[in-house]
Amino acid sequence: MTTRISKNGEYAEKGEYHLALDKKWKYYPVYVEKMRRVRDYLETRKNLKILDMGCGEGVLVNEYRAKGYDISGIDLNFESSFVRSASVLETGLPSESIDLVLCLDVIEHLNPEDQEKALLEIKRILKPGGVFYATIPNLAHFASRLKFLLFGQLVRTSSIDRHKGDRPFSEFKELISQHFVIEKTYGIFPTYPLITISTYLFPWAIVGWHRLWNKLLAINSLCFLNFFETRKHP
Repeated sequence: MTTRISKNGEYAEKGEYHLALDKKWKYYPVYVEKMRRVRDYLETRKNLKILDMGCGEGVLVNEYRAKGYDISGIDLNFESSFVRSASVLETGLPSESIDLVLCLDVIEHLNPEDQEKALLEIKRILKPGGVFYATIPNLAHFASRLKFLLFGQLVRTSSIDRHKGDRPFSEFKELISQHFVIEKTYGIFPTYPLITISTYLFPWAIVGWHRLWNKLLAINSLCFLNFFETRKHP
């Protein structure tokens, strides 16, 4: 039986909310689409040693361990049988010991000066040729650009106290490219007005529509969330 210990932060306040998603959560369809794509990505990577950094309650850790994957997680605010309390800045893991690092919606929570430190730690623990797979929100998504043009205000990806390191997609791409070979990037949730309004008002009803919009209309620099498939230099 898995023993869970909630600590400080959002899990102490909200509980294990990723395990029982509220379909009225305005980011519900974005989260569902993100996790669908991450699961598709993991399906062909069973024989790798995987670390999920900043994994929260360990949704993917528990799910894929049950499938026989060698996967574990770290998080500062949550601890369980397979999720260890540790910082993404100092994992405590041996150098060159991991094949694949997942870092899903984590980097933006760090102060800008700590973001490169986290990337260097990921680079350290990855084996030569290892994979760094990340999802990162984009401060310069379409709705944010439009509101800034009209009113001089940004539509942040979360409150500034939560996403201290919010940046545009282009800045994250430049930062990551200094340490990893970027093999592929793609975005989800292009925040064009009608898409954004319907997402916020009826999140439970448009999961399927998100899949279509992301296929036809997603441009990295205008999407709310971007995926980075990267590799450490051999």
